[in-house]
Amino acid sequence: MAESLATPIAARSRNLAEQVVHYINEQIASRTLKPGDKLSTESSLMTQLGVSRTVVREAISRLQAMGVIETRHGIGSFVLEPRREPLDLDVVPASTLGDVLCVLELRISLETEAAGLAAQRASERDLAGMRAALDALDVVIRTGGDSSGADLEFHVSVARATGNRYFVDILTQMGAALIPRRRVDSAGIAHRDPQAYAELVNREHESIFDAIARHDPEGARAAMRMHLSSSRERLRRAAVEAGEKA
Repeated sequence: MAESLATPIAARSRNLAEQVVHYINEQIASRTLKPGDKLSTESSLMTQLGVSRTVVREAISRLQAMGVIETRHGIGSFVLEPRREPLDLDVVPASTLGDVLCVLELRISLETEAAGLAAQRASERDLAGMRAALDALDVVIRTGGDSSGADLEFHVSVARATGNRYFVDILTQMGAALIPRRRVDSAGIAHRDPQAYAELVNREHESIFDAIARHDPEGARAAMRMHLSSSRERLRRAAVEAGEKA
């Protein structure tokens, strides 16, 4: 985590603090650190991660604000039990073409940024999870099964790689509303053979994965935006051709 002189000092500190936050979150996710465990001292973290005391303190402050740790004065910082409060979203599964288009607008704003963060933060474990989701999706597509569950799992695996559990909470809580193929026949509306349509969508997924695996945030954002925007545009055009309001 050596600081680059080509980057302004303030920006370097923010980026390094983000990396320390991600490192500690990864330790918690892998159960190396468990609820109740005490974090290493500031000095130990500085030595272990090669960052300054300012960076460590900024990371600790962020983790406190996220509710991941608590700091007891004079004792140290401790991992908290994960908070799993419901987001209280009034989610209604998409049942019309208009619903699908509205959901896609939401997903573009949410998942584009998630892909960029995933490209910055994804661990080898995260990448393995995405690869496994894509492989499972490919099997479902080749056997002609319902791909909606495997599709959702890929998008959740991208969200998981952000290290920000709220992305995961939102996607999993919205669930089937995000991948509404059971309720609206996307391939049929777009006048495509279902198999060819599913393969096209999965090629777009592969582009997202490739950018994340390269740790290319802008490429990942662009690939995710293209994937979701293309889906929206295909359906919008089909709706216009069918005389439906889109």
